[in-house]
Amino acid sequence: MPSTYQTAQHGERSEKMDYLWAFLIGGAFCAVGQVLIDYTKLTPARILVCYVVAGVVLGALGIYKPLVDFAGAGATVPLTGFGYLLSEGVKEAVAEKGLLGALTGGLTSSSAGITAAMFFGLMIALIFKPKEK
Repeated sequence: MPSTYQTAQHGERSEKMDYLWAFLIGGAFCAVGQVLIDYTKLTPARILVCYVVAGVVLGALGIYKPLVDFAGAGATVPLTGFGYLLSEGVKEAVAEKGLLGALTGGLTSSSAGITAAMFFGLMIALIFKPKEK
């Protein structure tokens, strides 16, 4: 099923083109992160936080939604997509619950991803033994 962006702007788009655009957009996010690591004094942790905050801000302003419609997983899987998910959750919760939704919406919308990350992190920690450097 094509996204609203695809039908409104380009008509039907093939599945191969969907994969290509997801790969290119997701790869561009990764390439920018790598350039920031290689050529700035920013630590990886600060870059990750910047990506999440950028996703929140762009999502809140309504700028990230067209990118999600266009690139699909290429825009939702990187950390900017997590920020976008937080902002969308807050928007929905505020519309439904009022000001209390600003505190609960982000975690509610991202709870499945957070739980999966914690679960798989625990499983990997139990399976493998860390080595000291």
